[in-house]
Amino acid sequence: MSDLQDVINLRRTLHRYPELSNLEFETSKRISAFINALNPDEEISISKTGKAFVFEGEKPGETLIYRCELDALPIQEKSNCAYRSSIKGVAHLCGHDGHMAIIARLGQLISQNRPKKGKAVLLFQPAEENYLGAKDVVESKEFHALSPDYIFALHNIPGVKKETVLLKKGSFTAASCGFTVKLDGRTSHAAEPQNGLNPYHTATDIIDQILELANGNHSDFSDHTIATLIYIRLGEVAFGVSPGSLEMGITLRAYENDDLDRLCSKSEAIVAKLAKANGLDFEWSYSEIYPATLNDEDCVNMISDSAEANKLTIQQMDHPNNWSEDFAYFTATNRGAQFGFGAGEELPPLHNPAYDFPDDIIDPAARTFFSIYSNKLL
Repeated sequence: MSDLQDVINLRRTLHRYPELSNLEFETSKRISAFINALNPDEEISISKTGKAFVFEGEKPGETLIYRCELDALPIQEKSNCAYRSSIKGVAHLCGHDGHMAIIARLGQLISQNRPKKGKAVLLFQPAEENYLGAKDVVESKEFHALSPDYIFALHNIPGVKKETVLLKKGSFTAASCGFTVKLDGRTSHAAEPQNGLNPYHTATDIIDQILELANGNHSDFSDHTIATLIYIRLGEVAFGVSPGSLEMGITLRAYENDDLDRLCSKSEAIVAKLAKANGLDFEWSYSEIYPATLNDEDCVNMISDSAEANKLTIQQMDHPNNWSEDFAYFTATNRGAQFGFGAGEELPPLHNPAYDFPDDIIDPAARTFFSIYSNKLL
């Protein structure tokens, strides 16, 4: 069996047994078994289920980290493939199984061409989909001790031709956050709604104004902004009671960090103005805060040189991706870059129940990382 087939089998096993954020215990064990067979110089447990594997040269040199993600999504897969998810309501529908396979393939290549200087680190990060796993990793003493000079990652991109490398200097993915708003009025008998204070109409006005603010063509922001209504919870299942409380969640996004800060401030002002005008108590909170992933120019150039050396198609992006990535926590404090790798024009989009990572991009993607490694540490 070829080394590459071993990696493909690993990817399909990971796909068969997906695990949610911070619960990737078996996934982590499988990765440890696979990478330790390649004889790394050190295995480091990091941030709950995370793992880092160090290949160290005999001479001092730079430290390069290559990061991928361990977790799957809470979505039911719709597939007839033999290795489809065996866990109800959980599936690798973002390609993290493929990203792990790419880094495992990189590990094979490094083990066959061990560094002469410096360190190469394969980082398997937990909880990218939820709980900001990258933030936990960056804040850990284990990551701090690694002291990377550069850190790299990729994301597969459905809808783009295979073996296409998508590059962008500066902001690569949007900044985003979850904006939760609570409105409190007053319940009343459902037969006398005029005696209560139902927050519904105020909530709809707030939603309309925030969506108009973010999604309209305004000079308030330097670049693209987006607001998406996620949920509304109003009242209880009690048909004799007119509701008096409401909670809703809105995702706020912006290509630039400063614009997200401005969008948050303006959204808060809308909530305060309308709630006060209608006699409602109000509060807001934030969760799942993702800064924009800011790509270092030199790191993007390294990726570009590697893609060219591997005869891959290079596509410069006109604007950042609309989605967010917790890789932003790495690039906030370290020189690094994330790039896109075309996964096929006919592939269903990310998070689609029918999505499945294409095995034939594992090797070219791994070799894109490997060329950077070769230039720096061999």
